[in-house]
Amino acid sequence: MEANKPVTTSTEQPQPIRCKAAVCRKPGEPLIIEEIVVAPPMPREARIRIICTSLCHSDITFWKMQEPPAIFPRIFGHEAIGVVESVGEEVTEITKGDIVIPIFIADCEECTDCKSTKSNLCSNFPFKISPWMPRYANTTRFTDLNGESIHHFMFVSSFSEYTVVDIANLLKIDPAIPPNRACLLSCGVSTGVGAAWKTANVEPGSTVAIFGLGCIGLAVAEGARLCGATRIIGVDIKPEKFDIGKKFGVTEFINSRECENKSVSQIIIEMTGGGADYCFECVGMASLVQEAYASCRKGWGKTIVLGVDRPESMLSLNCNGVLVQGKTLMGSLYGGLKPKTDVPILLKRYMDKELKLDEFVTHEVEFKDINKAFDLLVNGESLRCVIWMDK
Repeated sequence: MEANKPVTTSTEQPQPIRCKAAVCRKPGEPLIIEEIVVAPPMPREARIRIICTSLCHSDITFWKMQEPPAIFPRIFGHEAIGVVESVGEEVTEITKGDIVIPIFIADCEECTDCKSTKSNLCSNFPFKISPWMPRYANTTRFTDLNGESIHHFMFVSSFSEYTVVDIANLLKIDPAIPPNRACLLSCGVSTGVGAAWKTANVEPGSTVAIFGLGCIGLAVAEGARLCGATRIIGVDIKPEKFDIGKKFGVTEFINSRECENKSVSQIIIEMTGGGADYCFECVGMASLVQEAYASCRKGWGKTIVLGVDRPESMLSLNCNGVLVQGKTLMGSLYGGLKPKTDVPILLKRYMDKELKLDEFVTHEVEFKDINKAFDLLVNGESLRCVIWMDK
């Protein structure tokens, strides 16, 4: 088979495609760009030609991980945009040629949760770090040229010229939206903006504290800015993050390495006269979740957990303190957004020049240089690096 070309038959049914993918065969080692075979879509699936993809810190986390749910070989990548190459049976929502965003959290539009305004956690296809397709247990659409299975990642696996995604994880969008901006809403930016907008429901005039000013933390700041927060306090170990954060509405900065004999929570309580209305943990450290919880105001303070820590990490909170202080601690997967209803709103706000997306893209590379994108993010030199599959 010639690379990037499907084998055609007289029935015109989708056939296997041979293409290039960046495969991770061992944890922490550079990805290997090799030829693979991508199977046709099954019923309620679509095969997508990826236009561009961006690198998220969750990819880094699981790229380094050596214990389950780590599994190799695997194709990472979950922030992307693509064009539908073919669809399986029973697919009516999209067709060949449509521009789509794959999103790691499903929106089946049929289960109790998807029909409710109270949740974005699909019951039919619950989120998990699965190496398989969501609808068909223990199946993959990727094999190498020796016929060995290659595992999926977060139901997307966008570090491949072609991938297969369930229809519950696909959103059709306006092709006029620049692909190197639209892809950001597959995960990181949506998660941060949504956490302020949907999960916390940040109110005008409120005070927000954000722990970690990476891409998601800055997206929280952007969401809080759009919601009308008056004070947005950024907490980080790198002073240069304050200058970056100002672009997204951060008004004050705390260097957590220069607090002398005080904790960050003590400083925030003093700065705000009792604590922030909303605190967001965007790093993925149990100790920071506890510090964020301690930083929010008693009675109505909300702490939102966005960071991805190791699965076995545990939180330790004082039970009496939880009762007496009356605070709220909650997680926010994909910012509480319902992909098929809320992401189009964010895309419109970007096109209307209300939502900042351009400022998140600090680097762009070709697919052959994908390992450079990993180096940039690991070294803290990028917010989002867009990887073009064919440019």
